[in-house]
Amino acid sequence: MNPGNSKLNPLNSAPVKEAGQKVDETAHKPATIMLGRFGYAAKGVVYMVVGILAALAALGTGGGQTTDRKGAVQKIYEQPFGVFLLAVVAFGLACYALWRFFMAVADTEGKGTEPKGIATRLVYAGIGVSYLAFAIGAIQLLTGAGNQGKNSDASAKDWTAQLLDKPLGVALVIIAGLVVLGVAGYQFYKAYQAEFKKHLELEQMSATVKEWIVRFGQFGLAARGVVFAVIGIFLILAALQKNPDQAKGLGGALSELASQTYGQILLGLVAVGLIAYGIFSLGEARYRRMIEKSSSSSSSRTRH
Repeated sequence: MNPGNSKLNPLNSAPVKEAGQKVDETAHKPATIMLGRFGYAAKGVVYMVVGILAALAALGTGGGQTTDRKGAVQKIYEQPFGVFLLAVVAFGLACYALWRFFMAVADTEGKGTEPKGIATRLVYAGIGVSYLAFAIGAIQLLTGAGNQGKNSDASAKDWTAQLLDKPLGVALVIIAGLVVLGVAGYQFYKAYQAEFKKHLELEQMSATVKEWIVRFGQFGLAARGVVFAVIGIFLILAALQKNPDQAKGLGGALSELASQTYGQILLGLVAVGLIAYGIFSLGEARYRRMIEKSSSSSSSRTRH
């Protein structure tokens, strides 16, 4: 290897290395980790609200609806003390976005710099961007500065329409649908293998807590797999029919389940699964192993 190559690589420059070390040190601070845990809890609350609303819709009870995360935030806002509750949730969602950025930049899960690791870390950053936009929308609702923006169905239709207008647009939307189906398959795989257990401090749990957290995680991930599968299928239909109105978001996917034969049962099962996923996220807030690798900047620190 030519030793001069390091000088040509901006990632090896002293300022970049110093900045990376500071980010890594910040990620290891107890206060930062606490914010990350609060973020997982906020995400859990939102999923529980989505699931509860869908369950009420499946039961035909007043107040139920098939909605997405934005609808869940709106529902929180409409409750007694809704301003305070929404402020707490919005702060938590911002914390979750921040922690996802730390996962990407500080590599808190030790994914490394190989192509697969970089791809995973980019996904973490993308999730961070998504939740940051979600948090900003909640803050805008809270302050009256505007609405939360489009719901997931409207957004899915818009970007599907934009893709279909591009050269090879049909192929692009089909690829997007296949990617979403791949995500659905990965959710089912994680549910079946209980792959998430490697990220939890299992030794800190009692046998009963461990059993129920694993069950909630498996059921919740399976429910998410169903939702992603529906979204992926309708993206492919939108491409084949060249009709962006076929595209669905979370709320539309739940509505589509309800419209099928035995739809209320299907919706009810998925709704309970989303509630389970919310409870699992609350469990992650308490038991997730937030730092999963040792770094040069933190080798002397104890694991939090």
